[in-house]
Amino acid sequence: MEHRRLGGSGLWVSEIAYGNWLTHASQVAEDAAVACVRAALEAGVTTFDTADVYAQTGAEEVLGRALEGQRREGLEILTKVYWPTGPGPNDRGLSRKHIIESCHGSLRRLRTDYVDVYQAHRFDHHTPLEETLGAFDDLVRQGKVLYVGVSEWRAEEIRAALDIAEEMGFDRIVSNQPQYSMLWRVIEADVVPTCEDAGIGQVVWSPMAQGVLTGKYQPGQPPPEGSRAVDPTGSSFIHRWLVDDVLERVQRLRPLAEQAGLSMAQMAVAWVLGNPNVAAAIVGASRPEQLEDSVRASGMRLDDDLRAAIDEVLGDAVVRDPALTKSPTTRP
Repeated sequence: MEHRRLGGSGLWVSEIAYGNWLTHASQVAEDAAVACVRAALEAGVTTFDTADVYAQTGAEEVLGRALEGQRREGLEILTKVYWPTGPGPNDRGLSRKHIIESCHGSLRRLRTDYVDVYQAHRFDHHTPLEETLGAFDDLVRQGKVLYVGVSEWRAEEIRAALDIAEEMGFDRIVSNQPQYSMLWRVIEADVVPTCEDAGIGQVVWSPMAQGVLTGKYQPGQPPPEGSRAVDPTGSSFIHRWLVDDVLERVQRLRPLAEQAGLSMAQMAVAWVLGNPNVAAAIVGASRPEQLEDSVRASGMRLDDDLRAAIDEVLGDAVVRDPALTKSPTTRP
């Protein structure tokens, strides 16, 4: 397993990060989740990503139990705050109250004294950005958070946060966690250039486009039983790709992967790691063997001819328009 620096910070993260959205305390039983975490550790994964909202806080609890007994200094644990975790009006968003209380809850569930990167899961249009950044800064000064990150923030939102941090002396954002894959490239136009200039690294999610780029979904065929496409939670994120034109193009990628000596999953993960602004690609798994396959993408580099061939096959199936990535404008 190779490691990369997270943006311009001094923190190193594993190129492959293990994420437990839609799996821990949700799609798979806890013993299977623990087996996947152990497989990740054995493969050299040191970076683990979760969020308080995953499985209504259950995912953090499972990850905390799965990592218990590991050398804490050898791990990088990332979690997030924003989405509702309770019924009250202050159980959501990026107010000082919700950030501080959510951090304390995450630390209890994760069974740790600190998190390495605490991320704003979305931009909050209803809380002053100064309040949000000040709360994060307080947690850094208390030693409960080592680095501050965001997730799915637009370029102008990131720039505004950087300006305020500079003006007020707050700890700066070091990471962004966006969706990114061969099929979804909206960060390339604005977010990546902004982050490169500011020393912010990407920790990307869904590098396999919710499993579509593994080739397991066949055109003209119903989704396999037990797949994410039939899961009530995960299916809302995958439906845009479950059209025959996209699925047929993905099947045409298979010979390219075979010629390169890669599995489809490995080629998808290696593709996102080819972007120098990407520090880590988050992969999930419901079975250890899925993880064992994708982590082999660490250290693999796709040559220019292969990347050009991928672009030719996918063509206009690729989504590039940044306007499709919009922060919520109403309270969740």
